[in-house]
Amino acid sequence: MAARNPFPILDGHNDTLSRLSSLEAAETGGGRNFLIESKLGHLDLPRAKRGGFAGGFFAIFAPDPRQAQLMQENLVIGENGYEVYPFPVLDQLYAQQVTLDVMAHLFHLEAESEGQIKVVRTVAEIIDCLRQGIMAIILHFEGAEAIDPHPQLDALYDFYQMGLRSLGIVWSRPNAFGHGVPFKFPASPDTGPGLTSLGCELVRACNRLGIMLDLAHLNEQGFRDVARLSEAPLIVTHAAVHALCPSTRNLTDYQLDTIKASQGLVGLNFDVADLRPDANIDPDTPLDLIVRHIDYLVEHLDIEGVGFGSDFDDGTTMPEALKDAAGLPELVAALREHGYDDAALRKLTHENWLRVLSKTWH
Repeated sequence: MAARNPFPILDGHNDTLSRLSSLEAAETGGGRNFLIESKLGHLDLPRAKRGGFAGGFFAIFAPDPRQAQLMQENLVIGENGYEVYPFPVLDQLYAQQVTLDVMAHLFHLEAESEGQIKVVRTVAEIIDCLRQGIMAIILHFEGAEAIDPHPQLDALYDFYQMGLRSLGIVWSRPNAFGHGVPFKFPASPDTGPGLTSLGCELVRACNRLGIMLDLAHLNEQGFRDVARLSEAPLIVTHAAVHALCPSTRNLTDYQLDTIKASQGLVGLNFDVADLRPDANIDPDTPLDLIVRHIDYLVEHLDIEGVGFGSDFDDGTTMPEALKDAAGLPELVAALREHGYDDAALRKLTHENWLRVLSKTWH
């Protein structure tokens, strides 16, 4: 067992809110209380405290009502890889209602925590939470389906006032703003057209408001469009290296070089299927493979451009040595053993996220 992690960890992505929501609880016949330790999933407050998980981007994702069925029906496994046929466009009003329901659950949880967690809206609030040991929750939408598809983008402004500070333009399906990559291995992320005209306006509006844009799940042409339009650092909250695992979800050298030029950041996804060269869902995957991806990212982005983006609670498979949020000290120990010193570990665990948010939020 590694020693207690001495550095607070800000994480680029988790799907815990969906696991806690009334929607999923109804589907699973249960759910869990975030404030009480559970054996379910990867993240709750007690496990976070043990692992040094200090907060990060908590995603709200609106699943298709037939999500599990579509995943099963659309999955094709071949001799050398897999493909999930593209998911259909989601109804905007349905997505908005799901989003509002999960947000309400989050704000109730914040109140019930009696000061143990806080939905943060400024970098100063994050820093204050780190100092006081309060979990800092950044409200993030994984896919912009809840935003009204009209030029005024009224809902974007409403959600900003409610606390939205990070927005993924797409998940792995098309919407009114752009095109997500379908899940496929081995394959290029260059899978279709770029942003729509409304997607271009969404980029400009997020820049004006100071909402961080997340390019995870976005196809390569959409990535190029954001790079051309955005005045903020380019951020991918949870992905890995295409050269080491050639899935559509992972980032090519061109994308990494473009992110570096913008002084942006990549949060490394811990899902073994996005790390392994064979994309197998095998928990018997050593932490050395995470270290290898971090080395590659540091080589292309410098140490200031790399962070963690776990993808906890997305139905993902973590390396057995990490397992969940309580296992994060094992990863930090592996990085230290590999040669990353205290200064580098502070950057990887939290300082780099604070840097890009300071350049993005107003």
